[in-house]
Parts: sequence; C-alpha cells; structure tokens
Amino acid sequence: MAMGTVGLNFGSPTGGQGINVSQTVSQITSIMQNIETPWKTQLAQLQSQDTVYTTLGTDLSNLTTSLQTLTNFQGVLESKQGSSSNTNVLQLLSASNTALAGSHTVTVNSLAQTASYYSEDFSNPNDLVSGSLTLTVNGGTPVTINTASGGETIAQIASDVNNANAGVTANIITDSGGSRLSLVSNTSGTTGNFTVGTTLKDTTNTSNTISFTQAQAGSNASFVVDGISETSTSNTVTNAIPGVSFQLLSAAASSPVQVEIANNNTAVETAVQSFVTAYNTALTDINTQEGNTSTGTPEPLFGNPTVALLQSQLQAAMTYIVPSGLTATGSQSTGYTFTAPSATDTYTAAAGAFGTGASGTGSSAAITTPSTLTQIAADLNASGTGYSATLNSTDTAMTVTASSSTPATLAASAPTLQASGSGSISSITQLGVSVNNNGTLTLNVSALDATLNSNYQDVVNFLQPSSTYTSFGGNFTTILNNLGTQAPNGSVYLAQQQNQTIEASLNTNITNENTLIAQKTQTLTAELNQANFTLTQIPQQLGYMNELYSSFSGYNINPNFG
Repeated sequence: MAMGTVGLNFGSPTGGQGINVSQTVSQITSIMQNIETPWKTQLAQLQSQDTVYTTLGTDLSNLTTSLQTLTNFQGVLESKQGSSSNTNVLQLLSASNTALAGSHTVTVNSLAQTASYYSEDFSNPNDLVSGSLTLTVNGGTPVTINTASGGETIAQIASDVNNANAGVTANIITDSGGSRLSLVSNTSGTTGNFTVGTTLKDTTNTSNTISFTQAQAGSNASFVVDGISETSTSNTVTNAIPGVSFQLLSAAASSPVQVEIANNNTAVETAVQSFVTAYNTALTDINTQEGNTSTGTPEPLFGNPTVALLQSQLQAAMTYIVPSGLTATGSQSTGYTFTAPSATDTYTAAAGAFGTGASGTGSSAAITTPSTLTQIAADLNASGTGYSATLNSTDTAMTVTASSSTPATLAASAPTLQASGSGSISSITQLGVSVNNNGTLTLNVSALDATLNSNYQDVVNFLQPSSTYTSFGGNFTTILNNLGTQAPNGSVYLAQQQNQTIEASLNTNITNENTLIAQKTQTLTAELNQANFTLTQIPQQLGYMNELYSSFSGYNINPNFG
C-alpha cells in the first residue's frame, strides 16, 4: 500500500536546533492510522445496525408476549365471568371458556355429607390398647389394622390407620370427657360410607371392647339445575352446568339461586388491543428502516434483507386464513333432555355453540344425561328398557322407537360432549381488526364485542393452537419464533450473529494495526532522538575543527566559531 511522504526540517546543519520529534512521529504514524479508517467506518455502521436489531428484537418479544395472552390455554380466553345471587348457598368457583353465557337456576335441597365414626372416651390418652380395627369402605375389601404386641396408645393407632391406606383418616379429638379416636371417610357422599369392626380393648383399665358410634352417614348432595334433578357425592359440583364449577354451602330448598355466566369480553378486548399495539410498534420500526434519518442519510438497515423478511413474514401471519370448517375439540359436559316416546321420535343435532348437541320433542323430561347423540344412543340401547335408538349415517339425527311407555334409565356416569364450535371464524378481520394502507392495524372494539357475544368458542378456536389443524394463533406463534432473537434460528438472532462475527474480525484488525503503530512510534521516537543528539554535536565538532586549524595556521576561517 502506497504511503504519503513526510518532510523533515533539520534547519541549518550548523544551527544545532534538531528535529521536533513528537510532531514528526505523529505525521508518520497518522499515515498508518489511515489504514484503519475504512475498518472503523464499517464497524460504526455495524454497531448502528446492532442498535436497530436490539430494538426490533424487543418489539418482536413484546408482540410474542401479547399474542401468548390470547393463545395460552390459561390466558384471558380460558375463563368466563360468573356470579351467584346467594353466595351463602352457592359459591361459583370457575367458569371455563367452554361455558355458555346465560342464566341458570339452582335449588339446593341438601348437602353432601361424609361418613364418620368416633370411639368412646379415653380418660387417659396414654392408656394402652390391644386388638384390631377392621375398616370396609363402600363394601370393598376390608382392611384390618392390628396393634403391636403389648398394646398401643390411641395416637399410635390413629397413625396406623392413616398409614394403612384404608380410605379413612383417623384423628384424636379431645373433649370434656377425655380423648376420642375419630374416623372420617376420605370420600364424601354415599360412596364413602364405611363400616367399623373392632376388637380393641383398653388393657390399662378394663378388658371391655371399645365401642364406636357413627356420627353421620355419607349422603349425596341433592339439587336442581334448570328444573333437572341432580345429585353429587361432593359439595363441589363440576358437571351440572357445562364448563362451570360451584360449591354448595347450605341447603335452601325454598330459595333458588341464580347463576349468571357471561363472556369476559373486556379482558379479551384489552388483550387484542395490546396485540394490535405491539404489532403496530414492531411494523412501524421495521418500516422506518426503509427511509432516511433526519440528517438525510439512509437508515442503518436500509435495503437490508432481514428487514424485507420481517415485513413479509409479519404480513403473511396477519393475513393467514384458517380453513373453514376446521374446529378444535375439547371435552365438555352438557345437559340433554328428552322423553321416552310412545311411538317413534327423531332427534336432530342442535345449532349453536356445539357441533354435536341435541334437541328433542316431548312434553316431559323423563331422561337427562350430558352426552353426544352417539353416546346417548349407546346409553339408551345399553341401559334403557322398552325402546331402541338408531343414528343416521352422519350421526346428526337419532331415531328412538318405543315398545312401551317405560321411561329410560341411563348409565350413572356422564359422557362428554365435544365442544367444537362451528368453525365460522377464519380471518382476523372477523374479530374487528382491519389493515391500514401502511400495514398497521386498527381494532374495532364494537365489532369484536359482537363476535365474542355471538361466537365465543370459534374465537377461542381461531386464536388458540390445536392438535388437529393450524390456528391463526398457532401459525403466528411459529412465525414469531422464527423471526426474533431466539437461538438458533431466529432471523434477528442470525443477523446479530453475522454482525458480531464481522465486528470481531474488524476489531482484531484494528487491534493488530494499533500494535504496529505503537511499535513504529517507539522505534521512530528512538531513532529521531538519536538523530537530534547527532545534530546537536555538529556545531561543537565544527568549533573544535576551527580551533585546531587556527592553532596550526594562525588564521581563523570562521569567526563564528571560537
């Protein structure tokens, strides 16, 4: 590489003034430093790009977070709002997104009870007891607990019961008469009833067998939902109203409770607006890179292929269309009521939020079950008397034929209905989101509110990932995972890695060149200092020569010396 020239001003050879070393060295090394200029210019450009990449990475991360609120199965779409008109009788626990908005009437006739026994009093809880205790839950296999040789205290017996996994929990209860051994079923309702067989004797004070008294028998809760009688082994009820869980707190047969279920539209609308805002921020920052800065110079990522990729992928994600008719499925219970027909009745699939609901004809509600048509037909044929059921080829209609007027009795376990929605939401525009000319979005909250009220389940299906098809939310999530700063394949991540590789090389070149400049500076400084020393000796040498010449000739050739 050609280098510039530096002129050295030595002055008069006999002047002894020398050289300006620092200035001369600076002039020489500045030529070497010019080699670094293009490297430093490129490094500054890359660092400007890094700043933009960091901003875009943050934008895409915020967009991902806002989308997760809508796609997460525990997000704002997961539950609905609910209320009870009398929280002393019935407390609402939860309402999932499969619950239909509406009003229900619940009358609580009686609460579920848990079976329990208690022993006679022990005046001294340290008395030793010998023998065995046999517990049989719901007619099952008896479990016998034997005391250790020499006897045990009632506290030790309680521990033995709890370790026996007999379906019963033992505790020590102390009252004014002493201490008692309490036995309580682990299962509420009639299925938790148990019997106690005992040969236990208090060997410390008496040889009489210790007696146990039943405190209460296990019984099921009895209540009525929308005119349909229901029972539950627990006071926590999860399948009486589809998607709704509630707690029975007290019996109030004369005071029906109103349970209201409503879509949580406000939370959903806020989440969608946050998504729109995050999308607009990301797209605006991306679009900015297509122009010039305020000083008229191109933006750091002007013409960068990563910017073009981000633009195209985000726009493709926003315009993604979910194929119509594809719907998510999930287990849900729902009530289904019809009468045992006197001749032949046909039941057809109901319209609405469920793809396979059922409706029927008849004047009295003789049969009630949460079920699909297919499962209803199976239950009727398996456990009904005096009739049979057949389905058409598409399972959307069921014909029930009766040979007598005997009402049906269905299986005790409740089958489930597949909550699928109609699949009517296929585009983000159906949620009130419109695309502006510059690619940004605008949300019409009223339009979204109307869609949530009319087709909530399909909004859920459209946004949340499914194992049976690709939803809008699932597709958008995949695209974002491939665009951001996620290692190893995020587009922004790969661009940052590429810049870092080039920057590392440039920094190495600059460091190496600086090392050479430092070495050259040191060498030049030493050489020029030596030259200065030599120059300062010239006048002295000339003076010495003049004096020597004068001493021989008697003539001074240069009056300035000597």
